[in-house]
Amino acid sequence: MNNQIMLKTDVLILGTGIAGCVAALRLAENKRIEILLVTKDKDIRRSSTLRAQGGIAARGLNDSKEKLKKDILVAGDGLCNETAVDILAEEGPELIKEVLIGKVGVEFNRSEGKLDYTREAAHSERRILYKNDHTGEEMENKLIKALKKNKNIKILTNHTLIDLLTLPHHATDRMRIYKNKKCVGCYLLDNENGNVKTVLSKKIILATGGIGQIYLRTTNPEIATGDGLAAAARAGVEIINAEYVQFHPTSLFHRDADSFLISESVRGEGAKLKNERGKLFMKKYDKSGSLAPRDIVARGIYEEILGSKKDFVYLDLVSYLDRKYIEKRFPLINETCLKYGLDITKEMIPVAPTAHYFCGGVRVDEFGKSSLENLYAIGEVSCTGVHGANRLASISLLEGLVFANRCAEDISEKIKNSKLTQKRDIKPWIYIGDQTADPALIKQDWTSVKSIMWNYVGIIRTEERLERAVLDLNYLKHRIEKFYRNVCLSKDLLELRNGVQTALIVTEAAKKNRESRGCHYRSS
Repeated sequence: MNNQIMLKTDVLILGTGIAGCVAALRLAENKRIEILLVTKDKDIRRSSTLRAQGGIAARGLNDSKEKLKKDILVAGDGLCNETAVDILAEEGPELIKEVLIGKVGVEFNRSEGKLDYTREAAHSERRILYKNDHTGEEMENKLIKALKKNKNIKILTNHTLIDLLTLPHHATDRMRIYKNKKCVGCYLLDNENGNVKTVLSKKIILATGGIGQIYLRTTNPEIATGDGLAAAARAGVEIINAEYVQFHPTSLFHRDADSFLISESVRGEGAKLKNERGKLFMKKYDKSGSLAPRDIVARGIYEEILGSKKDFVYLDLVSYLDRKYIEKRFPLINETCLKYGLDITKEMIPVAPTAHYFCGGVRVDEFGKSSLENLYAIGEVSCTGVHGANRLASISLLEGLVFANRCAEDISEKIKNSKLTQKRDIKPWIYIGDQTADPALIKQDWTSVKSIMWNYVGIIRTEERLERAVLDLNYLKHRIEKFYRNVCLSKDLLELRNGVQTALIVTEAAKKNRESRGCHYRSS
C-alpha cells in the first residue's frame, strides 16, 4: 500500500446529494475555483436525494412566505431557528426556479403547462412541486448531468472518509498548537485497493447526509452511516439537536422491501390510516388525523401496533382514490408494491414507522459555516435550526438547495484570501493494522448497534432504556476502536466505526434532554 498519495484542490465536497451537487455547481461558475467532489459509493447518484419521493416545498398559488414560515415553526414544535426559517422561506422558491428548473432543467409535473402543486401533512397550502412519486431521482439525475459539464469539477467515486485533517492535531510542527484550530482536508480510503489518499483543500464542505443506518429499519440508503457527523465529532466540531431523529410514519412493511418509503404525499392526496380492524384511528391522537405532523403520526401508529396482534397498520388508498389516479400519480409506489405481490388499487398497504431524517447535526450559521475554521456543513449532516424538533415534509430538499447556495456564495467570496496547507506540514498516513477484518464480527457489531438504537432510542424513549443504551454502546465503541486499530482498513469497518460513534452521539443527547418535544419523545 502507498501512503504517499496526495491530492490538492480549492474546495473539497464530501457527498453528492442535492446539497453537495448544488454547492459544486454554484462554485464551478467561478472557473478559477477547482472543486473535488467525493462519494463513497461506486454510483455517484447514490444518496438520500435519489430516494426522495414526495417533492420540494415551493410557493403555491395562494401561498406566501409567512404561511410557509408558520407551517415550519409549528411542525418544529417551538425549537426552530427563526432566522434560518426566514432565509429558507424567502430564498427557497426563487432558487427552485433559478437553479433547479432554469439551470439544471428539473421537470416537475405540470397541468396545462403550469406547475402543479400537491399538499403534504402539516402544510396549510398545496405548495409541493413534484415529479410523480420519484422527485428525488429526477433531481439527482439532472444535477449529475449538469455537474459533468464543468471542467473545474473533478469527481471521485468509491472513496470513504476516514477522518478530517485538522491543525494542530495532524501538524508536523508541534508549535502549531499555539495557533487557532482549523480544518485543512481529509484522509480518504480508496475502497478498490485499500490505499489512503491525503486531500488538502482550502475549504471543506461536509454534505454526507444522514444517519438512518444506525437503526434496524430505515428509509435511508446503505451509505447513510453517519460518516460526516462522526468525523466532525472526532475533530471537536460542535453538534446540536442530535436527539431529534424523525421516524417516517409510513414505510412498506414487508420482509423483502427494505423499508421502502410510502410518501407522505399519498396521505396528502387523500389516503388514510386504518388499524388491523379496518378502522380510522389517527383522530385519537390529533385533530388533523392522518395529516398530523410526522412525529404524532409515527407515535400514533406505534401505539396502535403495541395494542394489536400485528407489527403494522394499513394505509388505505383504494377507498379514497380512483384506480387510474393512483396509477398515474404514484407509479413508483404502485410498481414497487406490485413487485411484492400487493396491488394498491385493490388492497390496503401494510405500513410501519421507520427511521427517516436527522433533524440535528453539525451546528452551522446562515452560510453553512461550522465551529471549525474552513469547515462547512450542508444538507442533513448540518443543523441550521430550520427543522427544530421535527421536520416538516418536503423541507429537507429545499434546505439543501438554499444553504448549499449560500455556502457556495460565502466560499466564492472568501477563498481568494485562503492558502492551501503544504504537504510537508501534515503528518503522512501510517498503516497500523495488518490483519484482515473478519466480516462476521463487523456484521454482528452492526446488528448490536442497530438493535440497541431501535429498541432503546427509538420512537418512544425512557430513562432506563437510554441508560442501558449508553452503557452498551460505550462498550461496543471501545471494542470497535480496538478492532479498528488492529486490522486493515475497509469501507465496512469505517462505516461501523462511524455508526457506533453516531449512535452514541444521538443516545447521549437523548439521555441528557428530559423534555419531550417533537420527534424526541420520552415517556419517563
